[in-house]
Amino acid sequence: MGIFSRIADLFRAGANDALDRAEDPEKMLKQAVLDMEESVNKTTLAVANAIANERSLEKRITAQKAESASWQEKAMQALNAGREDLARAALEKKAIADKNVAELMPTHEQARVTTAKIREQLDGIKRKLDEARSRQSTLIARSQAAKAQAQIAKSAAGIGQDAFGKFDKYEAKIEKLEAEASAFEQLAGENTQLDEEFRKLSSSGKVDQDLLELKRQMGLLEPPKEG
Repeated sequence: MGIFSRIADLFRAGANDALDRAEDPEKMLKQAVLDMEESVNKTTLAVANAIANERSLEKRITAQKAESASWQEKAMQALNAGREDLARAALEKKAIADKNVAELMPTHEQARVTTAKIREQLDGIKRKLDEARSRQSTLIARSQAAKAQAQIAKSAAGIGQDAFGKFDKYEAKIEKLEAEASAFEQLAGENTQLDEEFRKLSSSGKVDQDLLELKRQMGLLEPPKEG
């Protein structure tokens, strides 16, 4: 399970740290599955060779046992025929066959143990491969989510305080322009009001003069009092 420990370490280290590492989690996962598949293929071939070797030894043992039995029977036939010399020769052949069986038996037993061990290793690798395949999509999805999260964080960091500072600066400028416009508008209103007052004053004086002149022409003015 070493490969999954390394993957877990990457994610526990945090999204940004994982993205900064030389190992790409997604590529590493895919490569891990490929490595496991290759290991399964190699181990399967080793198991097949071990089985073939075990069966070959088993056949040789069976053949030597059969040969031993055959020479045993021939020795008996020779004795029945009064040929002790042939019986002795047959027993010598039987002894060779028995010796071969004795030598092949431990080799066959070792081959059987080796085959069982390799089979167990193959089953373990297959279980790991099945687990890796079932977890691969989930881990890749987590990796992509981490990348997206890191990208968002980097984008936000790219904006930075400088950008927000500029934004605030522009807002302050706009507020200043608005204040200046309001001040100019107020001043313009005051000037207009003042002009209107002077205009009214000037107009009122002219009307008074015109009214006085009209009264004089109509003889409505009282003569000035003598002192």
